[in-house]
Amino acid sequence: MNAKEIRFTLNDRPLRARVDAHRNLVELLHELGLYGARESCGQGLCGCCTVLVNGVAVSGCLYLAIAADGKNVTTVEHLDACGTLSYVQQAFIESGAFQCGFCTPGFVLMTEQLLTNNPDPDEDEIRHYLSGNLCRCAAYPEIIEAVRLAARLKSRAKAEMTEG
Repeated sequence: MNAKEIRFTLNDRPLRARVDAHRNLVELLHELGLYGARESCGQGLCGCCTVLVNGVAVSGCLYLAIAADGKNVTTVEHLDACGTLSYVQQAFIESGAFQCGFCTPGFVLMTEQLLTNNPDPDEDEIRHYLSGNLCRCAAYPEIIEAVRLAARLKSRAKAEMTEG
């Protein structure tokens, strides 16, 4: 195989890796010990493999690792890198927005991206934004509530920072 060295930033850490041209990003992440992004459908249809590349959600099962060269990759593991859960992670726990947890990392990253783009989405916007993610346990009502709660938590924290 033709392996190529790539340089990229993974969860705010500069890295180098040798990757074969056919390897996808999820495979590379697993080799690096990060298992939050999971390959499930292998067709980019379920969202379990979601990672952020330069702040944009991508299907890690379809995204070639070699394409990460020079890019910033963020995985779900990075959200609590400082030892504190993100607003989205906390909201998912408080809302019980998971059962088996297999799809949760993808939903969490998509929610992070949604709230960055739209800090106060309505239910239709939430459903549309998360429509590319599948939950086989059908925890959708709890997931919608978690997104709403995350938006409120984030808004409240922003207001407190402005006041203080």
